[in-house]
Amino acid sequence: MNSHSDPEEHWTAQSAEVNGWTAGNRLQIIAGPCAIESEELAMQVAEEVGNICSRLDLPFIFKGSYRKANRSRLDSFTGIGDQKALGILSRVGEKMGVRTTTDIHAADEAALAAAHVDVLQIPAFLCRQTDLLVAAAQTGKVVNIKKGQFLAPQSMVFAAQKVRESGNQQIWLTERGTMMGYQDMVVDMRSFPAMRNYGPVIADITHSLQQPNQSAGVTGGRPELIATIGKAAVAAGADGIFIETHPDPASALSDGANMLPLDQLEALLVRLKRVHEAVRD
Repeated sequence: MNSHSDPEEHWTAQSAEVNGWTAGNRLQIIAGPCAIESEELAMQVAEEVGNICSRLDLPFIFKGSYRKANRSRLDSFTGIGDQKALGILSRVGEKMGVRTTTDIHAADEAALAAAHVDVLQIPAFLCRQTDLLVAAAQTGKVVNIKKGQFLAPQSMVFAAQKVRESGNQQIWLTERGTMMGYQDMVVDMRSFPAMRNYGPVIADITHSLQQPNQSAGVTGGRPELIATIGKAAVAAGADGIFIETHPDPASALSDGANMLPLDQLEALLVRLKRVHEAVRD
């Protein structure tokens, strides 16, 4: 696509099908807890978010990390076991009738995770890892690449090309903020029209509010700004929203500082849907 073309003209039914993007002109919601903590929690969140999205007619993908590989401290929670967590993701998809996604961290994880989920997510810190992108592409699954905190949005063309040139056209890109100094993130709204030249673009509205590298070794966050970032991103052209949510973020085993309480999700999605419809008129 011509990088100077109108981004509003990019997403026809044909191009959506090529990219594995089934949302049409509706706002795609990717939501769930940061990590798979238990089957009970995963099912609870999937059911509640699924019901909300059904009421609002929003397409829903359940997310949950089967393993947390990028941790500040050695004693941080990393997971309940790969096979156990992946099995939970499979059962969520089957029981709830929704698509699922998880992140992978090394090339040999791609096929393993692909057997259990519909979308493979490439973490931002790993978006330049060629062997990881190629392995993800070769599974035939949708590959959602998060933009590195250290990259300009235009540089994501090369990550997308690695997947495409490996035989997979199903490429999504996610904006999750850019490092601003040592312990803060900012979101450049110009990222959305820029990256829409390469595939559907998702706004990660919880990780983009992280405050990493805190002195305690536990990532902080600004969850009170989730709605602000979400509305701005959708207005700037985001095709979907990625959001981490939990019934009790304070008790979450990972990234609780920047998750949205589950009981606040519906009100937020109502507002984001309204913005999305307004800018698509």
